[in-house]
Amino acid sequence: MGLLKGVGFRGLSIAFLFLNLGVGLVVGIGVNWGTQLTHPLPPATIVKMLKDNGIQKVKLFDADSDILNALSKSGIQVMVGIPNEMLYSLANSKQAAEKWVSKNVSLHVSNGVDIRYAAVGNEPLLSTYNGTYIPTIFPALQNIQSALIKAGVSNQVKVTIPLNADIYDSSGSDLPSNGDFRPDTKDLVVEIVKFLSDNGAAFTVNIYPFISLYNDPSFPADYAFFNGYSSPINDNGRIYNNVFDANHDTLVWALQKNGFGNLSIIVGEIGWPTDGDRNANLLYAQRFNQGVMSHIKDNTGTPMRSGPVDAYLFSLIDEDAKSIQPGNFERHWGLFYYDGTPKYQLSLGTTSSNGLIAASGVQYLEKKWCVMSPSASLDDPEVALSVSYACSNADCTSLGYGTSCGDLDARGNISYAFNSYYQINDQLGTACKFPNLSTTTTSDPSTGNCKFRIMIQSSYSSSANSRAGSLEKPNYLGLVVFVFMFLYTVL
Repeated sequence: MGLLKGVGFRGLSIAFLFLNLGVGLVVGIGVNWGTQLTHPLPPATIVKMLKDNGIQKVKLFDADSDILNALSKSGIQVMVGIPNEMLYSLANSKQAAEKWVSKNVSLHVSNGVDIRYAAVGNEPLLSTYNGTYIPTIFPALQNIQSALIKAGVSNQVKVTIPLNADIYDSSGSDLPSNGDFRPDTKDLVVEIVKFLSDNGAAFTVNIYPFISLYNDPSFPADYAFFNGYSSPINDNGRIYNNVFDANHDTLVWALQKNGFGNLSIIVGEIGWPTDGDRNANLLYAQRFNQGVMSHIKDNTGTPMRSGPVDAYLFSLIDEDAKSIQPGNFERHWGLFYYDGTPKYQLSLGTTSSNGLIAASGVQYLEKKWCVMSPSASLDDPEVALSVSYACSNADCTSLGYGTSCGDLDARGNISYAFNSYYQINDQLGTACKFPNLSTTTTSDPSTGNCKFRIMIQSSYSSSANSRAGSLEKPNYLGLVVFVFMFLYTVL
């Protein structure tokens, strides 16, 4: 799709919701809340942080009962999610769908949780899934809708399917007016669109300008943001100076060409990561996300859709247990670090503060780190295998070219890997026993933008004690190659 390329990934989002479909204009901000962390903050802590920041809506990727209970009578509106792995059972059993709605929607609604949406799957038609969910997504959607109707909550709770922007394109051009749905899934998508329209629901799409830049080094960086692009696209008099508007309106054209030009659109995910890639940094993320806020809050919409935009900024908190198959940046989309500390200045316009408000009452482990022993040798044959083991069981995505810790020397890289493993395993003594290589220290080894972080105490990390097993040799060929690269290219 040229400049309009957009790819999304499963995770966590923050939503800027200025239009509550079917209810009327609602000025408010909401967040999506994911749980792929080794040490998640307690749900009550997150709920308080949401309220402290004036956030009024939350979107979940599943229906965790602890989280939903914490949201009870909070005044925060909720979208619950259904993971893709549940689609088969829900598609093949109306009873399973009714049971899911009863347990995850009706029960919590009766207990004071303000559930507004049920998201059926997450990007199930992503091209990289190779059609895995094509047979099940529509039947699952139908069965969940029927279950909502049977439960008597369909007027309050609407269905939707968060889809990736790769389901449409503009036929090799950069003009939104050439937009249409991807041929291999077009019939199915149009069928889904009709169903959503018939049931007063919205089309949800995830748009990622960052991925355009990540996938194509020649992509004009300024076009990914909301100001400064010197070569706007003129599409029959409609001017596009940022890829978000162009991508969004490509979808508008696709809907219009298939008879549903008035269907409401939710932008399910849009954001910018802060680490794990040379274009993923605090400066770019702050520029992009503040641009999103300004663009959405002015209520002008896009050239094809004037008025308020319903969009979710991706994401709220970093998730150190997410898959990094799409890229190392996957664990760094958050506005906040894992401990609820804001990463950069961002005005949501919801409080008297001009910035984000941190989580309160967070408890940390001791100020103690695991590092490479001063007496250890870089030539020790155990080095590469030990670092490989640490990185495969912890988080080394801040290491590498262009990352926050990309300027560390070899010993620094090794220490970072050891400390990540040590912290994720709650500073257990056995987690800093790399053979003749490691030692603990009370002196913070952080340098510049590279932070050697201390893990938080978490009542949800009781399984951590089982993570620090024996340091057997791992079988991770790709990771070993990475380890050798960052160990020896800096020597």
